Amino acid sequence: MRTESTRNRINLCRMGLLLGLVAFAYGSTVTASAAPASALKIGLLMDYSTGNEEAVRNRQRAFELAIKHVNQGGGVLGQPVEFAIGDTTRNPEKAVAEARRLVEVEGVHAIVGPNSSANALPVAERVIGPAGIPTITFSATSPRLTAAADHDFLFRTAVSDIAQGPVLARITRERGVDNVGLLYVDDAWGRGLAGAFKAAWAGKVKAVAFDRQQAGFVGPLRESASEGAQALVVIAFASAAEKIVREAIEHGIYRLFTFGDSAKRERLVRSLGGTRLGGMFGSGGGTGTSVVTASSRAWDAAYIAEHGALPVLAYVREAYDATVALALAAQAAGSLDGAAIRDRLRAVGAAPGTTVTAGPQGVADALRILADGEEIDYEGAAVTMDWDENGDLRRGHVGIWRFTGDERIEEVGAVPYER
Repeated sequence: MRTESTRNRINLCRMGLLLGLVAFAYGSTVTASAAPASALKIGLLMDYSTGNEEAVRNRQRAFELAIKHVNQGGGVLGQPVEFAIGDTTRNPEKAVAEARRLVEVEGVHAIVGPNSSANALPVAERVIGPAGIPTITFSATSPRLTAAADHDFLFRTAVSDIAQGPVLARITRERGVDNVGLLYVDDAWGRGLAGAFKAAWAGKVKAVAFDRQQAGFVGPLRESASEGAQALVVIAFASAAEKIVREAIEHGIYRLFTFGDSAKRERLVRSLGGTRLGGMFGSGGGTGTSVVTASSRAWDAAYIAEHGALPVLAYVREAYDATVALALAAQAAGSLDGAAIRDRLRAVGAAPGTTVTAGPQGVADALRILADGEEIDYEGAAVTMDWDENGDLRRGHVGIWRFTGDERIEEVGAVPYER
């Protein structure tokens, strides 16, 4: 059940977006006579109720920034982009219901999200595929999504965990161990990343799954360490990761840890302390500041101008890219029809065409070029959006990060991925 504070937070988010979009509409140079009968409406589908508050806030900021840049550039088909918000919670059935509400009640033409693989899979197969709603998830990374029965309506701006698994194995091996325990959440994301890790791990591993509702972890921890593990690989959301590490240390089971992407939260190191977690590494999508391009520089400058500092967490730039790509595809299609937008996504994200970047000027240039009937190649703030036949990225990067002794997250580097 939602708390009162959660309801207020969601309402405030909606109000903030609405006021911003009204301002964008008044600032546009588009005349009413040039406008089509309806405006492009994009839904944002995230776990507001139980998700990490900082991650939700930063990703919504990226969504807002993308809409702002599109509307400052003249909007889509002569109209400012509109929005609707859906709260998935962590319950896949509620995620499906919220996706249906966005489509059937709110009338969205496209969706950004969901943010988790466990929700993205049923939403893709039961809602957006049958309804023909082009959808781009910015952080759902499970390899299972590649084969989802989505009728080619689900795309990703985050690389699949078939790329992250080998990087997590590499940074674990570089800690000087060859025998590890592995605790992973028993859902589409956890199983997918755990499988990719095990496929790339050359040493010994004792893998133990745990339920998302699990309260204590001493039993699974001891089971994972039962074959002489030297370190623990943690594939868990931040709240569970905090409990796992705390209990592992307090019960003397582990002292060395590596982490999957969802544990990349400053709250974790601040809660447990830099003396305990300082120097512990993790892998994850999102390039952070490790990969610098003309597009990432333009986005960084725009985000800093809007919010004062860059986000630390992953999958923020990816949320921006997903939103911009949907808007550009609609402009390229000259239509708000879902299949028409879907059919232009691969074209706007890859060559041939004029290369355009993220940021207000790049997005405005892209809209202008498309309005003139020409092609573009949008180089995203996070990734080059060259999608394959499954809506997966053909190339990208997997970030490497670590917790520091002074309780920060430091970007260490990025490993290129291409297939």
